[in-house]
Amino acid sequence: MQKRFFTARRMRAYCQTFFATLVMLVMVFPLYWMIITSFKTTDEVLLTVPTFYPKTFTLDAYAQVLSHYPVVHYLVNTLIVTLGILIIQVSTSILAAYGFSKGDFPGKNTVFVFVLGAMMIPIQVTFIPIYVMISKNGLLNSYMGLILPEAASAYSIFLLRQSFLAVDNSYLEAAEVDGMGRLRSIFSVLVPMCRPTVITMTILAFINGWNAYFWPKMITTTDKVRTIALGIADIRNSFLSMEALNMNQIMAASCIAAIPIFVLFVVFQRYILTGFSKAAMK
Repeated sequence: MQKRFFTARRMRAYCQTFFATLVMLVMVFPLYWMIITSFKTTDEVLLTVPTFYPKTFTLDAYAQVLSHYPVVHYLVNTLIVTLGILIIQVSTSILAAYGFSKGDFPGKNTVFVFVLGAMMIPIQVTFIPIYVMISKNGLLNSYMGLILPEAASAYSIFLLRQSFLAVDNSYLEAAEVDGMGRLRSIFSVLVPMCRPTVITMTILAFINGWNAYFWPKMITTTDKVRTIALGIADIRNSFLSMEALNMNQIMAASCIAAIPIFVLFVVFQRYILTGFSKAAMK
């Protein structure tokens, strides 16, 4: 009986491992295909039967992308916009989360319900009214026009609020006794104690800003402040929408754009997992 139990448990472990590996392969394969395609020649990309490994390993696609398209300019624009979004969104989210978790004001829970309601509204629904406001204030084709609509995030406020609630008020009271002001106690006591969640929220803000496409597409008409996501779309359209002719260049540009996201995930993955688990437990 005991032997049968251990056999069943082992079979269950094997099945879990198999399906987990299968899911991993399905999710990783597009990334693998993007990378290997960027190292292929144009002739190999156009083959009727696709190859799962470059027959000729070459960096020509990267050289062509960097020489024929303003990729560096797109990356600089994207970095400026992303850092702007990051600084403003992190600041507003921390202060709002503090108010909803530790503050005491009339209607606090009601206001927070409205914040949660904002998470249920698709961002595409708000594009037109925001576009009208940005246009009337002369912020089209500008960095501020790209940054301001992302100045606050309902999801980041929710995530931080859940983490701040887990911190006992006695720590903030002790900081007040030591002569710390409210802002100093938030950023010197509360934020360090919730570091994993803050880092997670910061990384999410960076990823969302870096990968933004629809909003930059709406308010930019020139290369002046165009981001890398739009730059990749321009590379795709450079052959009259015949992507197969320059698929290796498209993939090379995509690899370049994905490098910062990949580095962030590798460096901070343990904080991301911890941040989500703490918010979920609360």
